[in-house]
Amino acid sequence: MIDNNTETKTCVVIGASHGGVNFAFSLRKEGWLGKIILIDKDPLLPYHRPPLSKSYLTNGDGMDANLLKSKESYDKDQVELLLGVSVGEIDKEEKYIGLNNGTKLSYDKLVLATGARPFIPPITGIETATDLFPLRTGRDVENIRAAFEKSISKKIVIIGGGYIGLETAASLKKLGGEVTVLEREARVLARVTAPEMSSFFMELHKKNGVDVLVDKNVVSIDNTEGVNTISCGDGSSYDADIIIVGVGIKVNSELAMEAGLTLENGIEVDETAKTSDASIYAIGDCTYHFNPHYNRKIRLESVQNAVDQAKVAAAAICGKSPVYDSIPWFWSDQYDVKLQMVGLSNDYDEIVHRSEEGDNKFSIWYFKGSELLAVDAVNNPKAFVVGTKFLKQSKLIDKAKLKDNSVVFKPVNLLK
Repeated sequence: MIDNNTETKTCVVIGASHGGVNFAFSLRKEGWLGKIILIDKDPLLPYHRPPLSKSYLTNGDGMDANLLKSKESYDKDQVELLLGVSVGEIDKEEKYIGLNNGTKLSYDKLVLATGARPFIPPITGIETATDLFPLRTGRDVENIRAAFEKSISKKIVIIGGGYIGLETAASLKKLGGEVTVLEREARVLARVTAPEMSSFFMELHKKNGVDVLVDKNVVSIDNTEGVNTISCGDGSSYDADIIIVGVGIKVNSELAMEAGLTLENGIEVDETAKTSDASIYAIGDCTYHFNPHYNRKIRLESVQNAVDQAKVAAAAICGKSPVYDSIPWFWSDQYDVKLQMVGLSNDYDEIVHRSEEGDNKFSIWYFKGSELLAVDAVNNPKAFVVGTKFLKQSKLIDKAKLKDNSVVFKPVNLLK
Protein backbone atom coordinates (compact mmCIF):
# COMPACT_ATOMS: atom_id res chain seq x y z
CA MET A 1 0.00 0.00 0.00
CA ILE A 2 1.05 3.57 -0.51
CA ASP A 3 3.01 5.30 2.25
CA ASN A 4 0.59 7.55 4.14
CA ASN A 5 3.34 10.11 4.64
CA THR A 6 3.96 10.99 1.00
CA GLU A 7 2.44 14.44 1.49
CA THR A 8 5.80 15.47 3.00
CA LYS A 9 7.88 13.94 0.23
CA THR A 10 9.18 15.16 -3.12
CA CYS A 11 9.53 13.31 -6.41
CA VAL A 12 11.73 15.02 -8.98
CA VAL A 13 11.54 14.04 -12.66
CA ILE A 14 14.34 14.98 -15.06
CA GLY A 15 12.97 15.07 -18.60
CA ALA A 16 9.54 16.27 -19.70
CA SER A 17 8.87 14.33 -22.87
CA HIS A 18 6.42 11.41 -23.15
CA GLY A 19 7.98 9.36 -20.37
CA GLY A 20 8.42 12.13 -17.83
CA VAL A 21 5.02 13.72 -18.38
CA ASN A 22 3.12 10.43 -18.30
CA PHE A 23 5.01 9.43 -15.18
CA ALA A 24 4.13 12.63 -13.35
CA PHE A 25 0.41 12.26 -14.00
CA SER A 26 0.47 8.51 -13.33
CA LEU A 27 2.22 9.09 -10.02
CA ARG A 28 -0.49 11.49 -8.91
CA LYS A 29 -3.16 9.05 -10.08
CA GLU A 30 -1.52 6.24 -8.08
CA GLY A 31 -1.94 8.30 -4.93
CA TRP A 32 1.28 10.26 -4.41
CA LEU A 33 0.39 13.21 -2.17
CA GLY A 34 3.65 15.10 -2.09
CA LYS A 35 5.44 17.41 -4.50
CA ILE A 36 6.06 16.43 -8.10
CA ILE A 37 8.65 18.57 -9.89
CA LEU A 38 9.12 18.09 -13.63
CA ILE A 39 12.30 19.54 -15.16
CA ASP A 40 13.38 19.97 -18.78
CA LYS A 41 15.94 22.09 -20.59
CA ASP A 42 13.45 22.66 -23.42
CA PRO A 43 11.64 25.93 -22.59
CA LEU A 44 8.46 24.89 -24.40
CA LEU A 45 5.48 23.30 -22.70
CA PRO A 46 5.96 19.52 -23.21
CA TYR A 47 4.82 18.36 -26.64
CA HIS A 48 4.33 15.25 -28.77
CA ARG A 49 7.53 14.19 -30.56
CA PRO A 50 6.31 11.84 -33.35
CA PRO A 51 4.53 14.60 -35.37
CA LEU A 52 7.72 16.68 -35.57
CA SER A 53 8.99 14.95 -38.72
CA LYS A 54 5.48 14.63 -40.13
CA SER A 55 2.48 16.93 -39.66
CA TYR A 56 4.20 19.55 -37.52
CA LEU A 57 6.85 20.06 -40.19
CA THR A 58 4.36 20.31 -43.04
CA ASN A 59 1.28 22.10 -41.75
CA GLY A 60 2.85 24.87 -39.72
CA ASP A 61 0.50 24.45 -36.77
CA GLY A 62 1.69 26.13 -33.62
CA MET A 63 3.08 24.00 -30.82
CA ASP A 64 -0.20 24.43 -28.93
CA ALA A 65 -1.72 21.88 -31.31
CA ASN A 66 0.87 19.28 -30.24
CA LEU A 67 0.94 19.63 -26.45
CA LEU A 68 1.05 16.49 -24.32
CA LYS A 69 -1.03 18.25 -21.65
CA SER A 70 -2.51 21.69 -21.30
CA LYS A 71 -0.99 24.13 -18.82
CA GLU A 72 -4.19 23.82 -16.77
CA SER A 73 -3.66 20.07 -16.43
CA TYR A 74 -0.32 20.56 -14.69
CA ASP A 75 -1.89 23.10 -12.35
CA LYS A 76 -4.83 20.82 -11.60
CA ASP A 77 -2.63 17.84 -10.69
CA GLN A 78 -0.12 20.05 -8.90
CA VAL A 79 2.79 19.13 -11.13
CA GLU A 80 5.40 21.86 -10.88
CA LEU A 81 7.15 22.62 -14.17
CA LEU A 82 10.72 23.89 -14.33
CA LEU A 83 11.37 24.46 -18.03
CA GLY A 84 14.38 25.89 -19.78
CA VAL A 85 16.78 24.73 -17.07
CA SER A 86 19.39 21.97 -17.09
CA VAL A 87 20.47 19.57 -14.38
CA GLY A 88 24.21 19.59 -13.72
CA GLU A 89 24.59 16.98 -11.02
CA ILE A 90 22.94 14.28 -8.96
CA ASP A 91 24.11 13.62 -5.42
CA LYS A 92 22.55 10.28 -4.57
CA GLU A 93 24.11 10.20 -1.12
CA GLU A 94 22.61 13.53 -0.03
CA LYS A 95 19.62 13.03 -2.36
CA TYR A 96 19.61 16.30 -4.22
CA ILE A 97 20.09 17.53 -7.79
CA GLY A 98 21.92 20.69 -8.81
CA LEU A 99 20.50 22.92 -11.55
CA ASN A 100 22.59 25.04 -13.91
CA ASN A 101 21.20 28.18 -12.25
CA GLY A 102 22.77 27.19 -8.94
CA THR A 103 19.58 25.88 -7.34
CA LYS A 104 19.66 22.62 -5.39
CA LEU A 105 16.53 20.50 -5.14
CA SER A 106 16.17 17.73 -2.59
CA TYR A 107 14.27 14.59 -3.53
CA ASP A 108 12.89 11.48 -1.91
CA LYS A 109 12.40 9.78 -5.26
CA LEU A 110 14.14 10.74 -8.48
CA VAL A 111 13.09 9.67 -11.99
CA LEU A 112 15.42 9.96 -14.96
CA ALA A 113 13.53 10.42 -18.22
CA THR A 114 16.52 11.98 -19.93
CA GLY A 115 15.98 10.33 -23.31
CA ALA A 116 18.54 10.78 -26.04
CA ARG A 117 19.96 13.38 -28.38
CA PRO A 118 20.88 13.27 -32.07
CA PHE A 119 24.28 11.85 -32.94
CA ILE A 120 26.22 14.22 -35.14
CA PRO A 121 28.88 12.20 -36.97
CA PRO A 122 32.48 13.46 -37.16
CA ILE A 123 32.34 14.33 -40.86
CA THR A 124 35.22 16.45 -42.13
CA GLY A 125 34.06 20.05 -42.55
CA ILE A 126 30.67 19.51 -40.91
CA GLU A 127 31.30 22.48 -38.63
CA THR A 128 31.47 24.78 -41.68
CA ALA A 129 28.09 23.73 -43.08
CA THR A 130 25.29 26.26 -43.14
CA ASP A 131 21.69 25.37 -42.37
CA LEU A 132 22.58 21.91 -41.06
CA PHE A 133 20.11 20.51 -38.54
CA PRO A 134 19.14 17.40 -36.63
CA LEU A 135 15.44 16.75 -36.06
CA ARG A 136 14.65 15.99 -32.45
CA THR A 137 12.97 19.02 -30.92
CA GLY A 138 10.37 21.63 -31.73
CA ARG A 139 13.15 24.18 -32.13
CA ASP A 140 14.83 21.94 -34.71
CA VAL A 141 11.63 21.88 -36.77
CA GLU A 142 11.23 25.64 -36.56
CA ASN A 143 14.82 26.07 -37.74
CA ILE A 144 14.32 23.67 -40.65
CA ARG A 145 11.10 25.38 -41.69
CA ALA A 146 12.71 28.85 -41.54
CA ALA A 147 15.69 27.65 -43.61
CA PHE A 148 13.36 26.05 -46.14
CA GLU A 149 11.32 29.22 -46.54
CA LYS A 150 14.39 31.34 -47.29
CA SER A 151 15.98 28.74 -49.59
CA ILE A 152 15.80 29.57 -53.29
CA SER A 153 16.71 26.22 -54.81
CA LYS A 154 14.96 24.14 -52.10
CA LYS A 155 17.75 21.56 -52.45
CA ILE A 156 17.87 19.34 -49.38
CA VAL A 157 20.19 16.46 -48.53
CA ILE A 158 19.22 14.14 -45.69
CA ILE A 159 22.07 12.09 -44.27
CA GLY A 160 20.60 8.84 -42.97
CA GLY A 161 17.88 6.55 -44.33
CA GLY A 162 16.21 5.52 -41.09
CA TYR A 163 12.62 6.29 -40.21
CA ILE A 164 13.33 9.89 -39.18
CA GLY A 165 15.24 10.54 -42.39
CA LEU A 166 12.57 8.99 -44.62
CA GLU A 167 9.68 10.69 -42.81
CA THR A 168 11.44 14.04 -43.07
CA ALA A 169 12.12 13.43 -46.76
CA ALA A 170 8.42 12.75 -47.39
CA SER A 171 7.41 15.88 -45.48
CA LEU A 172 9.86 18.20 -47.23
CA LYS A 173 8.93 16.77 -50.61
CA LYS A 174 5.33 17.58 -49.82
CA LEU A 175 6.41 21.17 -49.19
CA GLY A 176 8.05 21.32 -52.62
CA GLY A 177 11.64 20.45 -51.78
CA GLU A 178 14.16 18.76 -54.07
CA VAL A 179 15.17 15.99 -51.69
CA THR A 180 18.04 13.50 -51.74
CA VAL A 181 18.59 10.89 -49.03
CA LEU A 182 22.08 9.45 -48.55
CA GLU A 183 22.22 6.12 -46.69
CA ARG A 184 25.54 4.54 -45.72
CA GLU A 185 24.24 0.95 -45.64
CA ALA A 186 23.36 -1.22 -48.64
CA ARG A 187 19.65 -0.62 -48.03
CA VAL A 188 17.48 1.75 -46.02
CA LEU A 189 16.11 0.56 -42.67
CA ALA A 190 18.67 -2.26 -42.78
CA ARG A 191 18.79 -2.75 -39.02
CA VAL A 192 15.04 -2.90 -38.43
CA THR A 193 13.25 -4.42 -41.42
CA ALA A 194 13.49 -7.19 -44.00
CA PRO A 195 14.90 -6.44 -47.49
CA GLU A 196 11.35 -6.54 -48.88
CA MET A 197 10.34 -3.60 -46.68
CA SER A 198 13.49 -1.69 -47.62
CA SER A 199 12.72 -2.17 -51.31
CA PHE A 200 9.11 -1.08 -50.79
CA PHE A 201 10.12 2.21 -49.18
CA MET A 202 12.85 2.84 -51.75
CA GLU A 203 10.26 2.46 -54.50
CA LEU A 204 7.70 4.55 -52.60
CA HIS A 205 10.09 7.48 -52.38
CA LYS A 206 11.16 7.08 -55.99
CA LYS A 207 7.52 7.30 -57.11
CA ASN A 208 7.17 10.49 -55.12
CA GLY A 209 10.24 12.12 -56.63
CA VAL A 210 12.77 11.64 -53.81
CA ASP A 211 16.22 10.25 -54.62
CA VAL A 212 17.12 7.65 -52.00
CA LEU A 213 20.70 6.51 -52.58
CA VAL A 214 22.39 3.66 -50.72
CA ASP A 215 26.05 2.76 -50.16
CA LYS A 216 26.67 6.48 -49.71
CA ASN A 217 29.16 7.09 -46.92
CA VAL A 218 29.44 10.85 -46.40
CA VAL A 219 33.09 11.74 -45.80
CA SER A 220 33.17 15.53 -46.05
CA ILE A 221 31.15 18.71 -46.36
CA ASP A 222 32.48 21.84 -48.01
CA ASN A 223 30.75 25.20 -47.80
CA THR A 224 31.43 27.78 -50.48
CA GLU A 225 29.48 31.04 -50.51
CA GLY A 226 26.65 29.48 -48.53
CA VAL A 227 26.32 26.37 -50.71
CA ASN A 228 27.02 23.04 -49.05
CA THR A 229 28.70 20.30 -51.08
CA ILE A 230 28.42 16.86 -49.53
CA SER A 231 31.04 14.36 -50.73
CA CYS A 232 30.83 10.59 -50.39
CA GLY A 233 33.48 7.90 -50.25
CA ASP A 234 32.64 6.68 -53.75
CA GLY A 235 33.57 10.06 -55.26
CA SER A 236 30.03 11.35 -55.75
CA SER A 237 28.98 14.76 -54.46
CA TYR A 238 25.70 16.61 -53.87
CA ASP A 239 24.88 20.29 -53.39
CA ALA A 240 22.36 21.40 -50.80
CA ASP A 241 21.01 24.58 -49.25
CA ILE A 242 19.84 22.54 -46.27
CA ILE A 243 21.35 19.44 -44.68
CA ILE A 244 19.45 17.29 -42.18
CA VAL A 245 21.33 14.70 -40.17
CA GLY A 246 19.41 11.63 -39.05
CA VAL A 247 21.98 8.91 -38.44
CA GLY A 248 21.01 7.87 -34.94
CA ILE A 249 21.02 9.00 -31.35
CA LYS A 250 23.22 9.13 -28.29
CA VAL A 251 21.69 8.19 -24.96
CA ASN A 252 21.65 10.94 -22.34
CA SER A 253 23.26 8.87 -19.60
CA GLU A 254 25.96 11.27 -18.42
CA LEU A 255 24.12 12.32 -15.25
CA ALA A 256 23.52 8.68 -14.36
CA MET A 257 27.16 7.81 -14.99
CA GLU A 258 28.43 10.68 -12.85
CA ALA A 259 26.03 9.62 -10.09
CA GLY A 260 27.51 6.13 -10.13
CA LEU A 261 24.44 4.29 -11.42
CA THR A 262 24.91 1.01 -13.28
CA LEU A 263 25.07 1.54 -17.05
CA GLU A 264 24.91 -0.93 -19.91
CA ASN A 265 23.68 0.29 -23.29
CA GLY A 266 21.84 2.96 -21.31
CA ILE A 267 20.73 3.14 -17.69
CA GLU A 268 20.13 -0.37 -16.40
CA VAL A 269 16.79 -0.84 -14.64
CA ASP A 270 14.85 -3.74 -13.15
CA GLU A 271 11.30 -4.88 -13.93
CA THR A 272 9.88 -1.90 -12.00
CA ALA A 273 12.17 0.64 -13.77
CA LYS A 274 14.33 1.02 -10.66
CA THR A 275 18.04 1.71 -11.15
CA SER A 276 20.91 0.40 -9.02
CA ASP A 277 19.96 3.07 -6.47
CA ALA A 278 16.76 2.31 -4.55
CA SER A 279 15.58 5.94 -4.69
CA ILE A 280 16.21 6.49 -8.40
CA TYR A 281 14.14 5.21 -11.32
CA ALA A 282 14.67 5.60 -15.06
CA ILE A 283 12.23 5.35 -17.95
CA GLY A 284 12.12 5.67 -21.72
CA ASP A 285 14.78 5.81 -24.42
CA CYS A 286 17.63 6.04 -21.91
CA THR A 287 16.93 2.68 -20.21
CA TYR A 288 18.30 -0.82 -20.70
CA HIS A 289 15.66 -3.21 -19.41
CA PHE A 290 14.58 -6.85 -19.49
CA ASN A 291 11.74 -7.79 -21.81
CA PRO A 292 10.02 -11.00 -20.63
CA HIS A 293 8.47 -11.79 -24.00
CA TYR A 294 11.82 -11.90 -25.80
CA ASN A 295 13.70 -13.11 -22.71
CA ARG A 296 16.52 -10.60 -23.11
CA LYS A 297 17.55 -7.09 -22.23
CA ILE A 298 16.82 -4.34 -24.73
CA ARG A 299 16.87 -0.58 -25.13
CA LEU A 300 13.96 0.90 -27.07
CA GLU A 301 13.50 4.26 -28.75
CA SER A 302 9.73 4.23 -28.54
CA VAL A 303 6.95 6.43 -27.20
CA GLN A 304 5.02 3.30 -26.23
CA ASN A 305 7.90 1.99 -24.14
CA ALA A 306 8.35 5.34 -22.40
CA VAL A 307 4.67 5.47 -21.46
CA ASP A 308 4.58 1.83 -20.30
CA GLN A 309 7.65 2.25 -18.13
CA ALA A 310 6.25 5.50 -16.74
CA LYS A 311 3.15 3.71 -15.49
CA VAL A 312 5.16 0.85 -14.00
CA ALA A 313 7.54 3.20 -12.19
CA ALA A 314 4.69 5.32 -10.80
CA ALA A 315 2.93 2.25 -9.40
CA ALA A 316 6.16 0.87 -7.92
CA ILE A 317 7.02 4.15 -6.18
CA CYS A 318 3.54 4.12 -4.67
CA GLY A 319 4.14 0.75 -3.06
CA LYS A 320 2.49 -1.52 -5.59
CA SER A 321 4.07 -4.50 -7.35
CA PRO A 322 3.92 -3.88 -11.11
CA VAL A 323 6.14 -5.71 -13.59
CA TYR A 324 7.09 -4.41 -17.00
CA ASP A 325 5.84 -6.92 -19.58
CA SER A 326 5.11 -5.08 -22.82
CA ILE A 327 5.44 -6.00 -26.47
CA PRO A 328 7.02 -3.10 -28.36
CA TRP A 329 5.14 -1.35 -31.12
CA PHE A 330 5.97 1.54 -33.41
CA TRP A 331 4.60 3.42 -36.42
CA SER A 332 5.73 5.56 -39.34
CA ASP A 333 3.79 7.82 -41.74
CA GLN A 334 5.24 8.50 -45.20
CA TYR A 335 3.11 9.99 -48.01
CA ASP A 336 -0.13 7.95 -48.08
CA VAL A 337 1.44 4.99 -46.30
CA LYS A 338 1.02 4.13 -42.63
CA LEU A 339 3.39 1.49 -41.36
CA GLN A 340 2.51 -0.13 -38.02
CA MET A 341 5.07 -2.42 -36.42
CA VAL A 342 4.67 -4.73 -33.45
CA GLY A 343 7.37 -6.88 -31.90
CA LEU A 344 11.10 -7.06 -32.57
CA SER A 345 12.28 -8.78 -35.73
CA ASN A 346 15.91 -9.30 -34.70
CA ASP A 347 17.23 -12.82 -35.41
CA TYR A 348 14.37 -13.80 -37.73
CA ASP A 349 15.12 -16.64 -40.13
CA GLU A 350 11.95 -16.57 -42.24
CA ILE A 351 9.39 -14.05 -43.38
CA VAL A 352 5.86 -14.54 -44.68
CA HIS A 353 4.38 -11.91 -46.99
CA ARG A 354 0.60 -11.57 -46.93
CA SER A 355 -1.04 -9.42 -49.59
CA GLU A 356 -4.45 -7.81 -49.28
CA GLU A 357 -6.80 -6.12 -51.71
CA GLY A 358 -6.13 -2.42 -51.82
CA ASP A 359 -3.39 0.01 -52.76
CA ASN A 360 -0.11 -0.67 -50.94
CA LYS A 361 -1.81 -2.94 -48.44
CA PHE A 362 0.17 -5.90 -47.12
CA SER A 363 2.00 -7.29 -44.11
CA ILE A 364 5.35 -8.92 -43.41
CA TRP A 365 5.47 -11.55 -40.65
CA TYR A 366 8.85 -12.37 -39.08
CA PHE A 367 9.50 -15.85 -37.69
CA LYS A 368 12.32 -17.65 -35.94
CA GLY A 369 11.47 -21.27 -36.55
CA SER A 370 7.82 -21.57 -35.60
CA GLU A 371 7.88 -18.54 -33.25
CA LEU A 372 6.37 -15.27 -34.43
CA LEU A 373 8.73 -12.41 -33.59
CA ALA A 374 7.17 -9.35 -35.21
CA VAL A 375 4.78 -7.97 -37.82
CA ASP A 376 5.10 -5.00 -40.18
CA ALA A 377 1.66 -3.90 -41.40
CA VAL A 378 1.43 -1.46 -44.31
CA ASN A 379 -1.92 0.34 -44.59
CA ASN A 380 -3.30 -2.67 -42.78
CA PRO A 381 -4.45 -2.01 -39.20
CA LYS A 382 -6.15 -5.41 -39.05
CA ALA A 383 -2.83 -7.20 -39.58
CA PHE A 384 -1.34 -5.08 -36.81
CA VAL A 385 -4.16 -6.04 -34.42
CA VAL A 386 -4.07 -9.74 -35.34
CA GLY A 387 -0.28 -9.84 -35.09
CA THR A 388 -0.36 -8.16 -31.69
CA LYS A 389 -2.86 -10.74 -30.45
CA PHE A 390 -0.72 -13.66 -31.64
CA LEU A 391 2.39 -12.17 -30.05
CA LYS A 392 0.70 -11.63 -26.71
CA GLN A 393 -0.71 -15.15 -26.65
CA SER A 394 2.44 -16.80 -28.03
CA LYS A 395 0.33 -19.10 -30.20
CA LEU A 396 1.65 -20.93 -33.26
CA ILE A 397 0.55 -19.77 -36.73
CA ASP A 398 0.00 -21.90 -39.78
CA LYS A 399 2.30 -20.12 -42.22
CA ALA A 400 0.62 -21.59 -45.29
CA LYS A 401 -2.77 -20.25 -44.19
CA LEU A 402 -1.22 -16.91 -43.29
CA LYS A 403 0.25 -16.54 -46.77
CA ASP A 404 -2.97 -17.58 -48.50
CA ASN A 405 -5.10 -14.44 -48.74
CA SER A 406 -8.15 -16.55 -49.62
CA VAL A 407 -8.17 -17.61 -45.95
CA VAL A 408 -10.36 -15.22 -43.96
CA PHE A 409 -8.02 -13.09 -41.90
CA LYS A 410 -9.07 -14.02 -38.37
CA PRO A 411 -6.86 -15.44 -35.61
CA VAL A 412 -8.97 -18.59 -35.28
CA ASN A 413 -8.44 -19.34 -38.99
CA LEU A 414 -4.66 -18.98 -38.81
CA LEU A 415 -3.93 -21.27 -35.87
CA LYS A 416 -1.66 -24.18 -36.50
